[in-house]
Amino acid sequence: TKRRKQHQQKHSGPKAEKKKAKKQRGSAEEDERKRNPKAFAVQSATRMAKTFHRAQDIKTRKHHIPLVDRTPLKPPPIVIVVVGPPKVGKSTLIRCLIKNFTRQKLGDICGPVTIVSGKKHRLTFVECNNDINTMIDLAKVADLVLMLIDASFGFEMETFEFLNICQVHGFPRIMGVLTHLDSFKNNKTLRKTKKNLKHRFWTEVYQGAKLFYLSGMVYGEYQTQEVKNLGRFISVMKFRPLVWQTSHPYVLVDRMEDLTDPDKIRTDPKCDRTVSLYGYLRGTHLKNKGQVHIAGVGDFQVSDVNFLPDPCPLPDAQKKRALNEKERLLYAPMAGVGGVVYDKDAVYIDLPASHVNQQQEVRPTTELVQSLIDTHATLDAKMAASKVSLFSGSATLDPTDISDEQEGLREKSVWDPKTQRERRKVLFTEEEEDEEDEDASGSSDDEADESVEEEDQNEDDLSTFLKEARLESTKATAGGGPPVKKQKLEEKEGEGGETEELAFADSEDELENSSEESESEGEAGRARDSGHCSEEEEEEEESDDEEEEDDDEDSEDESMEEEGSAADDMAKSESEEEAEQGMCMIRFSLNSCSDLLWKEGLQQKASEAFLRQQEAAPNLRKLVYGSGILRLQLHVHTHLQYSEEEEEELGGLFRVSRPQKSKKFQANARDCSRFNPDSSHNWDLEEMLNSIRDCFVTGKWEEGQDAATLLKEDEELYGDFEDLETGEIHKDQTGQQDEAEVDDEEVQKNKRLEKKRRLKERFDAEYDDGDATYFDDLKEEMQKQAELNRAEFEDVDDETRVQYEGFRPGMYVRLEISPLPCEFVTNFDPHYPVVLGGLGSNEGNVGYLQMRLKKHRWYERILKTRDPLILSLGWRRFQTIPLYHIEDHNGRHRLLKYTPQHMHCGASIWGPITPQGTGFLAVQSVAGTKVNFRIAATGVILDLDKSVTIVKKLKLIGYPYKIFKNTCFIKGMFSTVLEVAKFEGASVRTVSGIRGQIKKALSTPPGAYRATFEDRLLMSDIVFLRSWYPVSVPQLYNPVTSLLLPVGQKDSWSGMRTLGQLKHDLGIRNKPNTDSLYKPISRAQRHFNPLHIPNELQKALPFKSKPKQQQRKGKTPKDLQRPSVIREPHERKVMALLHALSTVKNYKRNKAHTLQHAKHKGFLQQKKKEEEAKLKRQKEAQKKLYRVMGQLDKKKQRSSLKGASQDD
Repeated sequence: TKRRKQHQQKHSGPKAEKKKAKKQRGSAEEDERKRNPKAFAVQSATRMAKTFHRAQDIKTRKHHIPLVDRTPLKPPPIVIVVVGPPKVGKSTLIRCLIKNFTRQKLGDICGPVTIVSGKKHRLTFVECNNDINTMIDLAKVADLVLMLIDASFGFEMETFEFLNICQVHGFPRIMGVLTHLDSFKNNKTLRKTKKNLKHRFWTEVYQGAKLFYLSGMVYGEYQTQEVKNLGRFISVMKFRPLVWQTSHPYVLVDRMEDLTDPDKIRTDPKCDRTVSLYGYLRGTHLKNKGQVHIAGVGDFQVSDVNFLPDPCPLPDAQKKRALNEKERLLYAPMAGVGGVVYDKDAVYIDLPASHVNQQQEVRPTTELVQSLIDTHATLDAKMAASKVSLFSGSATLDPTDISDEQEGLREKSVWDPKTQRERRKVLFTEEEEDEEDEDASGSSDDEADESVEEEDQNEDDLSTFLKEARLESTKATAGGGPPVKKQKLEEKEGEGGETEELAFADSEDELENSSEESESEGEAGRARDSGHCSEEEEEEEESDDEEEEDDDEDSEDESMEEEGSAADDMAKSESEEEAEQGMCMIRFSLNSCSDLLWKEGLQQKASEAFLRQQEAAPNLRKLVYGSGILRLQLHVHTHLQYSEEEEEELGGLFRVSRPQKSKKFQANARDCSRFNPDSSHNWDLEEMLNSIRDCFVTGKWEEGQDAATLLKEDEELYGDFEDLETGEIHKDQTGQQDEAEVDDEEVQKNKRLEKKRRLKERFDAEYDDGDATYFDDLKEEMQKQAELNRAEFEDVDDETRVQYEGFRPGMYVRLEISPLPCEFVTNFDPHYPVVLGGLGSNEGNVGYLQMRLKKHRWYERILKTRDPLILSLGWRRFQTIPLYHIEDHNGRHRLLKYTPQHMHCGASIWGPITPQGTGFLAVQSVAGTKVNFRIAATGVILDLDKSVTIVKKLKLIGYPYKIFKNTCFIKGMFSTVLEVAKFEGASVRTVSGIRGQIKKALSTPPGAYRATFEDRLLMSDIVFLRSWYPVSVPQLYNPVTSLLLPVGQKDSWSGMRTLGQLKHDLGIRNKPNTDSLYKPISRAQRHFNPLHIPNELQKALPFKSKPKQQQRKGKTPKDLQRPSVIREPHERKVMALLHALSTVKNYKRNKAHTLQHAKHKGFLQQKKKEEEAKLKRQKEAQKKLYRVMGQLDKKKQRSSLKGASQDD
């Protein structure tokens, strides 16, 4: 590939000058302001006032009501919920973020994953699946929501559903993340899609909400830089406390243990369980023995609460820029990841190879765990690899040589290509032999050992495990493991070497072990004699040193090599295994039987060691100071003794007796204090004396071991002492001086700080008080309250604090709950979150609730009264039957059959008591995924009592059976006299609109009454009475127990069905009411009586309204009737001719009239045109005339002005 030329920045020329000017622009603007102040002065006071008001409005709009900061000093991890439709990349994003923060890879995301992301920050990631129950539960506990959107597909319904859930339950911080952007090939389309999605997202959340773009994937992961940027945004984000979360304690459970007695479960598998739940406490303080609600399970009483050590602690408070590898913790027990956690229920062990600090000394608390990690093969595997010989020199017996006579069942792992899984095939003894014959290649011993190791791992008994642990721990203390680098070994010997060796010291002489010898030889854990060992022992020690160096190199390798070490161990030769076992036995015996073994054969050991010393250069220090060598030789002789004992034994059955080893013989041996004088060295020579001069106190030593230096250190360490005889106290002068100097410095420093504080207070009082607003005062008051809250229990230990204030947020708590349904444990699925919410003092009760509700505008169907509805209210999800009502102008709450379309209405339910102002949402079903929008309604709690009486309209109908002018007797409305008595004085009305009132009941027929009306009624009129009937709220409270369902069916909870669903499922068709059906209308003809107007009224009426006095025409008498004329045929012909002529005449006349009319019309138009022309001529003439007259007037004025000037 062609290498591109690197860009060089220009330091001179016009471009560079332009950049320099740009950098110095700030100072240039200030110069301009000084040079020309008028240009920057206020040009318009009005405009300036508007600008100022706008700036103040923007500033004030940003203000929130300040709340008391109740976050603890060590806050719980921030809950980050990753939400999105299926296959959008939720798990991949969580894995990438975990890898970004902790450098670790996580497989399956099960349950909450807690990580340490910084010096003061911890994060808990939770993946939200497509179940609406999970969405609702996680929206209540989320601090930050990462909303994943598939950009190639667009917004999906799950995104908007979750946004609406968040709006109801307190809006957490929401950050959008666009994925699948690499599917866009056209850059213009990509930009357009990004813009559209961004603006739609802003509409739903808020203007300017952050939307991240993950452009593509590399090897199945998002790009590192983009994930790092997202991680930075998460780390610096600030969160505003939400009302419900800050007023209730809650725990997002990250671990669950079943504490039920196994015997009880065996006898009754369906018995209620005792369960302990673990997690970080959030929200507010939790009291013991309180009432809690487990979302998806129900309400329970807490049996016991206690706090545990933080499993994912923040790093120590040190000034450093980044976390080291050890502090990048990851804790996810449900996913099988976490450190070593101890409690009274179980022990979780997980020490990944990259995080095991192998250079730390093994402490007693982790000794067992460390030994378990270091053990690569089980006891059965070791036994299978070992060989036994009955007598020394005899042939060894292999375990394979001994045939297994038991005809038990064996198994073999077989890969089944059809089912794509490993299947365990049962092998019988005959089949096994056949398979061995058929199998040409066979399986190696290593593979067999590994399979035995895997199968029998869980069957290892406790005693073997403890022996292994002890062996490994002694191995570690003796220097075999864990390997330690030589640089740090010398420091460790100086610090803690003596405490380890005290276990072997039974006399004062043995305490005089110097670290010089071990330093000079570079040994890690063993103190040897000063170079006077046998050749065999030297070889053993060299091999041990080589093993230590190899282990050091191995410890620096990656975890892959450590995983393979088990196979390497199994492939070792027999001699190496025996040597290792021998060394383990020696080290074990040194720990367990040291106080007994070293006493046997002391004299013989000392004399032999002395004789060996005489052969080489003498150790004068031992000769001068006596028996200090005794303990140093202990290791050597215990090694020798064991090797000799191994030789003495014949196959572990017989032992050779040697009398020289007996205690009598050793007691009569040569005393260690007698020795032959050394004739090989001439001590009269000056050279010999100089060679040993530095061994004494007066000689020249190393800097750290010089006598003067050591004396000075002793003086510093033990400067002050008390003379026990005289009682006088001698104080070190240098110490007194140093203390005095330190005290003076402290006093001076405190004085300076006090002075600075006073100056700052004076400055604040002088400048801030003038501009201090009510908002600032409120913030300051809240700040003081928060400091007071923190200072109250600051110095009290946790045990005492818990008794006073309860368990505070941020603690890792263990809650024991009993009894829980057995389905919670047997059907437990870590992919579904368990939210444990604390309840207030009154929130455990159930009662009537008044709510304001509005049907969601995206939900297609209207809601019907008395149809069951699933509500999410507080921590709970439950099914209830609401009654919808609306308040009339007179304060009456009228029942509604359906919810109004675009309007709020009231709703009354029977449910758990929840504080007023709490939001809720309603869904009709939580089973499966619906095609349409699932959230049916949202609302808020208004009241907690039964003060609202909901009434239903009831129309009572009656018919008149006697009419007396304006009074009527009505029947058919009531059935008894008592009913009538209750409604006396009630207003009634007819269909035609005549109003009336009920007066009194009649004796017969029963239920009839007398009523008066505004006007006379007809027998055909219908009278009705409008009444209001009170309706009772149905008492149904059915908690949604989705977590008790079997695995894979947790999203299929179904409660009470609606009436429509029941009819549909049972195939029932509605039988309509016959009165409600449409029928053809048949109206009979009605005859009305003539209107009768009294004479007095007729007189008062105007003439137009008076009835006219016209007599009806009677029949004409026959004598006055004209007879009909019958014409003759001739007369008929004449009449026909006359009729035809008159018709022609009329036609001609009409035609002439039409022509005349048209002609006249044309004439009128012509005349109109002439009139217009005439008017135009007249106007023109008038204009000319007026123009001439105007000119004449001007001339007259001009002449008059001229004449006046001449006269002057």
